[in-house]
Amino acid sequence: MQTNLAEFVKSKPEREELESILRACVHCGFCNATCPTYQVLGDELDGPRGRIYLLKQLLEGGPATRVTQHRLDRCLSCRACETTCPSGVRYGRLLDLGRVMLDERAGRAVGQKMLRGLIKTVLPYQNRFAALLQGARLVKPVLPQALKNKIPARAKAVIWPEPVHDRKMLILPGCVQQALAPSIDAATARVLDKLGISLIQVKAGGCCGALNYHLSDHEKALAFARGNIDACWPYIEQGAEAVVMTASGCGVMMKDYGELLRHDRDYAEKAARFSALAKDVSIVLVSEDLSVFRGDGRKVAFQSPCTLQHGLKITGVVEVILEQVGYQLTAVADTHLCCGSAGVYSILEPALSRQLVYNKVQALQANEPDVIATANIGCLNHLQSASSKKVLHWIELLFCETVLENN
Repeated sequence: MQTNLAEFVKSKPEREELESILRACVHCGFCNATCPTYQVLGDELDGPRGRIYLLKQLLEGGPATRVTQHRLDRCLSCRACETTCPSGVRYGRLLDLGRVMLDERAGRAVGQKMLRGLIKTVLPYQNRFAALLQGARLVKPVLPQALKNKIPARAKAVIWPEPVHDRKMLILPGCVQQALAPSIDAATARVLDKLGISLIQVKAGGCCGALNYHLSDHEKALAFARGNIDACWPYIEQGAEAVVMTASGCGVMMKDYGELLRHDRDYAEKAARFSALAKDVSIVLVSEDLSVFRGDGRKVAFQSPCTLQHGLKITGVVEVILEQVGYQLTAVADTHLCCGSAGVYSILEPALSRQLVYNKVQALQANEPDVIATANIGCLNHLQSASSKKVLHWIELLFCETVLENN
């Protein structure tokens, strides 16, 4: 695609990157075939190719309009288009950079600005979100059913094992997961403990920064990234094998620290090393001996989050693990499509999000599984709000009453 970037773009450090991404697009339209919003809305401007045209117009000096902003806001950032694209267009990166420039030039309506500000003030901070969730649980009985469905019951505590093994891996506390489902990380610790690995909680860490980054607050997102690197660094220097990720949405962001901080003189080298050590828990487990685990034969429908399959490019690994330990995987149609959670998309674009989750739940429940499993906390909570089946993180299927005790 021929480009002629405007002067305001040429002054940006990302100008060459933006031009390279735009030039890679050959207008083939294959991306539209796998775009969730295009499939629902059927509008060219609500698909990747149309959004690329809108971004190109903006970056070449065209008007920064609320119409363009609305079209880009509807994008889930699921990156299914990247998996489909034969030319390797880095659409997600183009969108993240383009949204910032669009917001700078077009601004935001007051209501949107307030909502986005509230999200950024509460959700990335574990204690603030926990307090909000506690309040929501107290008033849950008087809320409309649609809101009730989004508020999970308090999870049972799972005891963490003592860190007694020579092999050590790290895990960051994140933001919303510890309040919504603390059992996920605890179950991961118990699973790794069975494999002779101690999982160390890096309590000084926090949010990965993905939420702020996708809401055009790149500066704060990178501050979160630096904070997590600093928190983990003493353990990394002591030989920690990996930074384990149990939320694939966080995983994509942490794998990108190296790229996002590559121009930071103080953090470039550390960020690259951190990203190399960041591993989804499925990648950690697939190379281990899992014979100490035994599933109970239940039928499981696995929902592969977009961040797992399109972001981290991990496909089929979780399914292999679950089948290996004794679960039956049911067939699921349209596995490439997003469930509609997409970070805070379900808050910002509720109507589209509801349609997408309805479609996803229908596909997951079609073959009558006993349970639905996923790999990202946002997907888990969103699916559970619309599903009659229990939704779990897949790691919890390994840590259950069927785990064999060592003799």
